[in-house]
Amino acid sequence: MKPSLQFRLSQHLTLTPQLQQSIRLLQLSTVELNQEIDRLLMDNPALEREDVEEGDAPPAPVAAGGPSTASAEAPAPAEADWSVDLAANWRASEGDDEGEKSFTAPDTPSLRDHLHTQLSLTKLGPRDRAFVELLIDALDDDGYLTQSLEEIAALLTAEAGADPEALAEELSIALAHLQHFEPAGVGARSPGECLALQLRNHAECAERSLALDIVGKHLELLAARDYSKLKTLTGADDEALRGAQRVIRALNPRPGAAFAKVETRYVVPDVIVKKLRNVWRASLNPDAMPRLRINRLYAEIAAGARNGAVSSQLQEARWLIKNVQQRFDTILRVSQAIVDRQRHFLEHGEVAMRPLVLREIAETLSLHESTISRVTTQKYMATPRGTFELKYFFGSHVATEAGGAASSTAIRALIKQLVAAEDAKAPLSDARISQILGEQGIVVARRTIAKYREALQIPAVNQRKAL
Repeated sequence: MKPSLQFRLSQHLTLTPQLQQSIRLLQLSTVELNQEIDRLLMDNPALEREDVEEGDAPPAPVAAGGPSTASAEAPAPAEADWSVDLAANWRASEGDDEGEKSFTAPDTPSLRDHLHTQLSLTKLGPRDRAFVELLIDALDDDGYLTQSLEEIAALLTAEAGADPEALAEELSIALAHLQHFEPAGVGARSPGECLALQLRNHAECAERSLALDIVGKHLELLAARDYSKLKTLTGADDEALRGAQRVIRALNPRPGAAFAKVETRYVVPDVIVKKLRNVWRASLNPDAMPRLRINRLYAEIAAGARNGAVSSQLQEARWLIKNVQQRFDTILRVSQAIVDRQRHFLEHGEVAMRPLVLREIAETLSLHESTISRVTTQKYMATPRGTFELKYFFGSHVATEAGGAASSTAIRALIKQLVAAEDAKAPLSDARISQILGEQGIVVARRTIAKYREALQIPAVNQRKAL
């Protein structure tokens, strides 16, 4: 073969530390952001906080889960209900047999710290290591990867430009590495995958094959205890099914929970919403924004020095300041877009909440949907009606007879109103509530009313009836 020269043009993403930091900072809550900045301030002398005058008090946080925090009503993923039930049934909390200790136990490392330690011991190349780090930062507290690899690849593409299919393939390889880390099951994208990962590490036994089949295809039936259908679909007899169930119950559907620190969660509103000249405006909460700057003396030393480490620290400090500012700018843009669409809620309350999906905000701001998802998670908005997680303003919709749509939040609010005003001696049944809403042009099935009522912790009609 005759040797020849060929030129090939292709896109290639460089997963720079700046890009990794930008994505990581975007998904942190304000409290977590300040903790991360405190850590970086200790490591980098080129970075400092602007001086705070003596007597200035830190921003007063709001306890999450209180009356003014409505994020608990945000729609949950489809698998959340039964997977939580599984976790509650399978992993009962264990008491301390030895009683109280007279010494202080060492702090438990976080899940991310635990995984980063394992990553440091691997022989992966810099690029593969960077992808695994990115996936570790995307895990939730239970150790699940809640975003698809395609969404993460699309986010990287939007940030730096690259082939999303090639990125998704590289992320898939990185995920395979992560899923070999301890605790077993970490990096799963569903409860079924989490349990399957643990089963593959399980000692070989007669029940393992059946258990893998159940967690892979029929986990909902096991959660519902529909054993008759399970036996029909798997061909297993009672004894084999009981054995497989014992194996599955010994697994942990929340592998990251052991690393979670039990503490009161606080939130600091990222944005404040006020009505100015009859227009609702979102503005950044100055108490939530860390005030950072370059250390002037260090910058002067770096300007005349030839030390690469000094220049590197100065550049990292500039990156952080830029990425923090970009984070808050994005939060503000998304918040204002939400306020523009939910102004009726601000005026009239939950009954006026309109249906809203992440895609609508993403298209309006020319951002990727996964970016909106990161921005609205653990970011809070203080309004005259209370403090809410940004995700609270998104929800599914129900069709109306007029061809429009009503949000699930508004329907739950209407159900609360109807129940609060009902005759205690003749309370409204789910079917009657469905009928009343239908008379108002909102088409809601009885079973949907029952689901919303249970989510609101409203008892059934026979339990509400006064004697």
